[in-house]
Amino acid sequence: MRISVRFSAALAVIVVLALSFGTRAQAQTTASPTAGNGTYIASDPLAGVRYDNRYDLSLGMAYHHMKAGANVLQGSNLGGLDLSGSYWFSKHWAAEGTGRWYLGSSGVGNATSVPLHGPFVSEVFFAAGPEWLGPHNKHGALIAHALFGGAKFDAHLDGYTPQQVNFYYNQVAPAAIIGGHMDLNRSAHWVFRITPDAILTRYSTNYAPVITQNDVNFAISVGVEYKFDKKR
Repeated sequence: MRISVRFSAALAVIVVLALSFGTRAQAQTTASPTAGNGTYIASDPLAGVRYDNRYDLSLGMAYHHMKAGANVLQGSNLGGLDLSGSYWFSKHWAAEGTGRWYLGSSGVGNATSVPLHGPFVSEVFFAAGPEWLGPHNKHGALIAHALFGGAKFDAHLDGYTPQQVNFYYNQVAPAAIIGGHMDLNRSAHWVFRITPDAILTRYSTNYAPVITQNDVNFAISVGVEYKFDKKR
């Protein structure tokens, strides 16, 4: 009988201790998530990308290849800035304007008779036209544009004339920019932008023989775009 009583008492103590331990473990288990220790919270920085903004503005470092004269064999590699902005009428159509400035050096014609090497040349473009939003999702977009305007060509020849080095004279001429943007969204407002273009210019000489030539050259810029809060 005594053994049975002792066994029952011991079993009761074990049950009480087990229940107490289980209650504490359950309390700790339920308290752990509320403390937030080790909890992973998923976030999507592209969740707010909508393509419904009214305005955007982009700025990039730019490269442009051109020829400073109709008969100059050596081309010019120019660097500069590309500033563009858009006003969106609808999801797919906008009016875009751009201002671009390029500066670099150029080879010259008649190099054997003129001791001038690598004169500075510059081009400034102002153009505007339609812009079309193509395939797109929250990660990025392809955008096409056709912009028309003018180009200002300027050569620094240290006292020599454009005729002596076979250059175009300093002038403002018609220009077109055909290409588009490749956008990679980084957030609802910020975009990494690459802009490859074909640039068409129509420069002339003002000396005999008078030449007016259509030149097509490559340009590209890499930079960022910002989409403003105002919606359509």
